[in-house]
Amino acid sequence: MSGSFIVEKENRRSCDFLLVLIIILLLGIGLAFLFSSSYPNALRLNKSPEYFFLRQIFIVIMGILGALVIINIPIEIIKKYVFILVIISFMLSLFVLLIGKDIQGAKRWIIVGSRSFQPSEIVKLALILYLADILSRKEDKLNNLYTLSHPVMVVVLFSFLTFVQNDFSTAIFLIFISAALFFVAGVKYRYFLSGIIAATPFLLIILFSREHRVKRIIAFLNPESDPAGVGYQIIKAKDALVSGGFWGKGIGSGTKKLGTLPEAHSDFIFASVGEEVGFIGIFLIITLFVLFAVRGYLITLRCTDRFSFYAAFGITTSIFYQSIMNMAVVSGAVPSTGIPLPFFSHGGSSVFVTLLMCGILLNLSRYFKTEKVEA
Repeated sequence: MSGSFIVEKENRRSCDFLLVLIIILLLGIGLAFLFSSSYPNALRLNKSPEYFFLRQIFIVIMGILGALVIINIPIEIIKKYVFILVIISFMLSLFVLLIGKDIQGAKRWIIVGSRSFQPSEIVKLALILYLADILSRKEDKLNNLYTLSHPVMVVVLFSFLTFVQNDFSTAIFLIFISAALFFVAGVKYRYFLSGIIAATPFLLIILFSREHRVKRIIAFLNPESDPAGVGYQIIKAKDALVSGGFWGKGIGSGTKKLGTLPEAHSDFIFASVGEEVGFIGIFLIITLFVLFAVRGYLITLRCTDRFSFYAAFGITTSIFYQSIMNMAVVSGAVPSTGIPLPFFSHGGSSVFVTLLMCGILLNLSRYFKTEKVEA
């Protein structure tokens, strides 16, 4: 008796080379512009010109080492410890509310010595992996309201804990990424519509309950109405981008970072970059982020299981969405959000978690299936 059957086997290969190259380019370019945009602020603080750059380098090295470890951990082990990561993230989110340092009305940072850590950054990764796990296990039951309510409550909990840290932008970001994962998992449209209708009144109340949020909307709609106040930052950011022209003033030759552009090395570093490399440089940087997304989504489509699929999709969407949102804020296309530019903005928590995410994505790129037909 003879016949044929298909044997499906999972294999491992080296990491996606193009994605590695894109990450290296983004990280290298980001560090170069971080030094260029941060040294004036370092000098104003009576620090060495390399102060912010060296701090970022230290975190980048830690992040790369962490990513290298993650790349070589079997996905099943990562999946096994997702719940522990969620618990740690939850505890840190509570911890920051109790002992976190209050900076300009926001309790987002845990200070340890000369270093600070922002728990909401690790929450992004924890929530993506948690949803990847539960969506992969409950995929065929997601249109059951009871089953769907469990992950929704976790999303609401983490978003609320982030919101009470006075980090409205990151809270909305967590909701957006979660909604994107629910969407690709096949949750019915009526649940999205019901959620939007139910949440809209609360979001409007929250949005207009704090003066600084209202000011951000005013600055977005009409920055010239208060050019020395709420509109100052976005006006100066636009000035920096426009002054760069097509070719830019040259790397290191920007002038707006010397005092007129606030946060030139952090949330608004893109404006400083635009001044120095102009339209052509901005185009190339955006192209790199688009290529990152393309490779990330290709990895997503090639994943060998549903957990990996959702994890790869969530990580790719998270990093790409952050980059687009930051650029949109700096160019005045959307209201200010406080979301950093991945690989570029100064901030240890953000770059460290971004590199860990890249490590997981590169890990997922190593797995593929082969099919063998035997008679």
